[in-house]
Amino acid sequence: MDTDVLVIGGGNAALCAALMAREAGMRVLLLESAPRAWRGGNSAHTRNLRCMHDAPQDVLVEAYPEEEYWQDLLKVTGGLTDEHLARLVIRASSTCRDWMRRHGVHFQPPLSGALHVARTNAFFMGGGKALVNAYFRSAEALGVEIRYEAPVDRLEIEDGRFVAAWSQGQRISARSCVLAAGGFESNRDWLREAWGRNARGEWPSDNFLIRGTAYNQGVLLRHMLDEQQADRIGDPTQAHMVAIDARAPLYDGGICTRIDCVSLGVVVNRDAERFYDEGEDFWPKRYAIWGRLVAQQPGQVAYSIIDAKAIGRFMPPVFPGIRADSLPELAQKLGLDVATFMQTLDSYNAACRVGQFDHTALDDCYTEGVAPAKTHWARPIDTAPFYGYALRPGVTFTYLGLKVDDTAAVRFAGKPSGNLFVAGEMMAGNVLGKGYTAGVGMSIGTAFGRIAGRNAALAAQGRPAMAGAVQD
Repeated sequence: MDTDVLVIGGGNAALCAALMAREAGMRVLLLESAPRAWRGGNSAHTRNLRCMHDAPQDVLVEAYPEEEYWQDLLKVTGGLTDEHLARLVIRASSTCRDWMRRHGVHFQPPLSGALHVARTNAFFMGGGKALVNAYFRSAEALGVEIRYEAPVDRLEIEDGRFVAAWSQGQRISARSCVLAAGGFESNRDWLREAWGRNARGEWPSDNFLIRGTAYNQGVLLRHMLDEQQADRIGDPTQAHMVAIDARAPLYDGGICTRIDCVSLGVVVNRDAERFYDEGEDFWPKRYAIWGRLVAQQPGQVAYSIIDAKAIGRFMPPVFPGIRADSLPELAQKLGLDVATFMQTLDSYNAACRVGQFDHTALDDCYTEGVAPAKTHWARPIDTAPFYGYALRPGVTFTYLGLKVDDTAAVRFAGKPSGNLFVAGEMMAGNVLGKGYTAGVGMSIGTAFGRIAGRNAALAAQGRPAMAGAVQD
């Protein structure tokens, strides 16, 4: 065997798996498709981990119990989640931080202000880039062999068991393997295939931007689903999809391109009409539905409109908004029909029933007699200067993946493999059928990365996989 445990991928889930297997005494080889400078996949763009806790706990304030976490996840997924696996992730999120710290990850003190997540999420000092760099340093120090620019395009599998992987014409054999190579969000052809054409013969997905890595082409995922006939889960059109600045780059724009003022104003489409409740819930619980909402609008574009009262109440994006001293001027600058835009804004302003505005709570500022309603934080947009941000769908990662159980084993015709495991975006659809809530992707990747690494080590020793989360 070339190694005991082969890990395919270079993001959070892959690194957690590699570290777990190495800690168990295995020889570990990790293959990262990106160059060293772009290592880490989408994990390099992350900022935090959603964590269950029953009382104040180091960097987390108050409490965020299991049932509340579960209800938050249940709400955003609309029930499209495996409760057993979801609760496994939730419970694992409460105990993983000490292990992360042992591998060099640092957490920053609780945040306050516009993000409202000091209670539910632990933030990485230095963000996701610092986290993946810490894991890579720890892996190298422990003796994990790492190869960059080493994409894997196919596997040899016999009777449901991993035999070898092929990378750039080289055959690599191992006693067990962990797949953690990400989704297919960077593959423009696959996005076209998934989303299809609209009634006008256009490809909606051509207007999507990719928030993260350009290296998640889904080659290995396609191979597993189509050629190896692994059990699948998820809708190929479902993804963590965020409304981002239309001026963002095609790849790797990251967090700074997100537009976070949606709940403080109104959003209109290309026809200058509102289409969804901007104040439905706190922004960290709703930001990830807005990419899909914009994707369903004409031309896959929308415009977030705020006035001077909103300034200073949201995380500013990398690009400044389009500024105007009047609403008609703003409509002109955004290329929207002025008459329709003013009708929309006048109707909204007249419908506002302003109570005690408080963006840190589900306040009593709402609309009445206008559709769609705005449930909270509804205030007239009437104070100059006015600002507009053009929005496009920003895809973070896709949810189509491999079906698993609580051993993280890849399944073939319902039967779990004895030595092939999966973690991260390649299986996140088991927990995320649709929707998203901040930090849960890292919770899934950390929990299942560690499970996959532990069980790959057991398989390399000829021992059966263990069900459930890793117990520290």
